[in-house]
Amino acid sequence: MEIIGDRKFVEIPGSDTHELPPLLVRASAEVNRLDKVMNLANELVDAEDMIPGLPIDDIADPASVERRKMDLAVNLVEQYLQFVTAWQWGDGILEWIRQCETTFEFTARLRNLLRPDVWPHAGRSSFVTLLTDKAVSASGLPLERAVGMRLTFRQPPPISCFSNQFLFYLNLPVAQSAYETWAHMSPPNFSLPPERFSFQVVKM
Repeated sequence: MEIIGDRKFVEIPGSDTHELPPLLVRASAEVNRLDKVMNLANELVDAEDMIPGLPIDDIADPASVERRKMDLAVNLVEQYLQFVTAWQWGDGILEWIRQCETTFEFTARLRNLLRPDVWPHAGRSSFVTLLTDKAVSASGLPLERAVGMRLTFRQPPPISCFSNQFLFYLNLPVAQSAYETWAHMSPPNFSLPPERFSFQVVKM
């Protein structure tokens, strides 16, 4: 075990660099019929009373009210597309972790690093930390939250399943909490030395 600052790293025999499977991610949000998503967002604005009825609205220009609704709907769609993008990154990362686990299992020098009965050992969250150490960016979103989003939802729900509160305020805390719970399911997890691994990030 090697300790650098407050980080603890597993030790890997030899000095070779190990090639890991490529990380395949869908980097842009994939949704069916963006026009339908926009219509659902408009319905959400009305259903959630995001523009409450006020006396001034009685004399307000109807076109102005519609513009306010449209602006809110556009903001909701933007938040939803960010959610889908984060989910896709998380989905790609979890699949990559599964492939890395297989690679470790079939590599003699790496096989014992993931065994919980061997100390020190790495865990699944160690691969997320490795991605961060390698400066992999999930479209500006912290990787932990992208993984947390995928852990929370098996598939991205349609926008109509969400409240505006979730899209605007709650999705990131929920994702962070999901990731932290997942990461602590098999402590302690030591870090993997980033200089000993290489892989490609393929954005599809």
